[in-house]
Amino acid sequence: MYIANAQQMREIDRRAIEEWGIPGMVLMENAAKAVVSELTRIIRDPAPILILAGKGNNGGDGLAIARHLQIIGYAPVVYLFADPQDLAGDALHNYSLYAKMNGKLREVKPDTRCNKTFEEFCCDLWRSAAVVDALYGTGFSGDLPPWIRRFTESVNSVHTTPLTIVAVDIPSGLDAQRGRAAEGAVRAHVTVTFGLPKIGHVLEQGPSHTGRLVVDRISLPDHVIDAQNIHTHLLTVDRVREFLPQRPRGGHKGTHGCGLIVGGSTGMSGAVILAGCGALRSGIGLVQIVSPPGIASLVDAGLVEATVWPAGSFIATDTDLLKAAVFDKSRVGMNTGETLNTGETLNTGDTLDSQAWSVIAERLPHAQACAVGPGLKQPPEFMEVLHRLLRETHIPLILDADALNLLSSNMDMLEERRALGPEKRPLILTPHPGEMSRLCQVSIAEVQSNRLELATRKAQEWNAVVVLKGANTVIASPLGTLAINTTGNSGLGTGGTGDVLTGSLLAWLAQGVPSFHAACLAVYLHGRSADHLAMTHGAYGFTAGEVAEGLCKAQQELIFLNEYNGRPA
Repeated sequence: MYIANAQQMREIDRRAIEEWGIPGMVLMENAAKAVVSELTRIIRDPAPILILAGKGNNGGDGLAIARHLQIIGYAPVVYLFADPQDLAGDALHNYSLYAKMNGKLREVKPDTRCNKTFEEFCCDLWRSAAVVDALYGTGFSGDLPPWIRRFTESVNSVHTTPLTIVAVDIPSGLDAQRGRAAEGAVRAHVTVTFGLPKIGHVLEQGPSHTGRLVVDRISLPDHVIDAQNIHTHLLTVDRVREFLPQRPRGGHKGTHGCGLIVGGSTGMSGAVILAGCGALRSGIGLVQIVSPPGIASLVDAGLVEATVWPAGSFIATDTDLLKAAVFDKSRVGMNTGETLNTGETLNTGDTLDSQAWSVIAERLPHAQACAVGPGLKQPPEFMEVLHRLLRETHIPLILDADALNLLSSNMDMLEERRALGPEKRPLILTPHPGEMSRLCQVSIAEVQSNRLELATRKAQEWNAVVVLKGANTVIASPLGTLAINTTGNSGLGTGGTGDVLTGSLLAWLAQGVPSFHAACLAVYLHGRSADHLAMTHGAYGFTAGEVAEGLCKAQQELIFLNEYNGRPA
């Protein structure tokens, strides 16, 4: 599903009216009917409905809603935050129609008389079964005027009655461009939006103010929307299920892809284990792991389905020789009885270093995708290996966690891979906001306030798919396509869930899914798994391992919908 910014939506409305010839009143009537349909579905029996209307088209929608509600027996009362003489066009026409029906309406003005009106408003608020917010539309930005904020805050403060708050198009006080909420912005339970979802619904504070989002096309033609050439998509089950690879009935582990995971360190063996679990639960045929010898046995025991390849080194010293009698030679591949000679390079270590390249290079020809970074820490000696991976590998390469932190200290390493283009050497970067701030050398606050723009710009600059993680993860391709994910919840804010995501992404790449689609698929299913856990286990407290286990169920939903053409979740 496309997702529009405010300017794109205004242009769609303009073209529908001026070029396609759909009267604005028709669009407003359709919008009103969409809201009334949702209201009557929630509140089945006629009841008092409080409507806050502004002076623009959003207020015109509110007046049309009031008229339709009154016709079917509900008891609407409109609080108009404008002088009727300031109304124009379709909003004025709907005001006149509502007045002719003797509809109940009170004017709210920013003067001393507002105190009495506010008292009346509070009484009506407590009597109402629902509030319809039609104050401001997608053109809002900045701050709510204090005299209006007084009313919206009162709406937000009602918790003791079963009051339903329904926003028209977008909650008043929410910026449709960025999702920033002004002080006192309406916190809706349901938002009925028109044509397309708006970016502000899903970014920053948008979800907490939007509530459940209902999208109604209000008769806007497909070709008018398509003409806008929108490149931003909202990930839905309909969209994502198209990305699932077709698995032949006679497929086997060799045809389902092999992925290579490079990472791990002492104390961080769980990271590569979780990444491997994420890959296996996403249908990969084979998982290979290159990790330091000091944790290889732990990784091997923790993920018995994978093959584990120890790699790393240190130079033996005289002190080491004194410890040789108690040295655990099995950890470094030595046989009991072998001696440890001064100056000898042996794989013992707690982290990967430059000597890991030989083992990685040996495994790469067997893999269709490679992920680097889970549990890696930041050994300076590994920088050379990271550079060679970027320069010499042709298979899709994922950089995550500390691989990104190492990269941030020398962004020039991207140059050679970037020059060849994403088609020949696909690259996927999966930063959280802190890692993105280091990669871009900006503050985390700047990352969070410009997620779409920054991800889009850097994906093109780095010639890489950028998966900017967080609440509603953003996925940007180097070709300018953007996707916003809405699955997932705060329960994902626990250690190891990012590693599971990396493993899932590795699996889809190894199965031949193109980089951008693989990222969309992994992010959506990862969040969907967490949503299932939140419903069955509670909002938080589930573990990264449980998220990995739940990937199978999330994936099965898509397969079921593909095979049986079910309805989107």
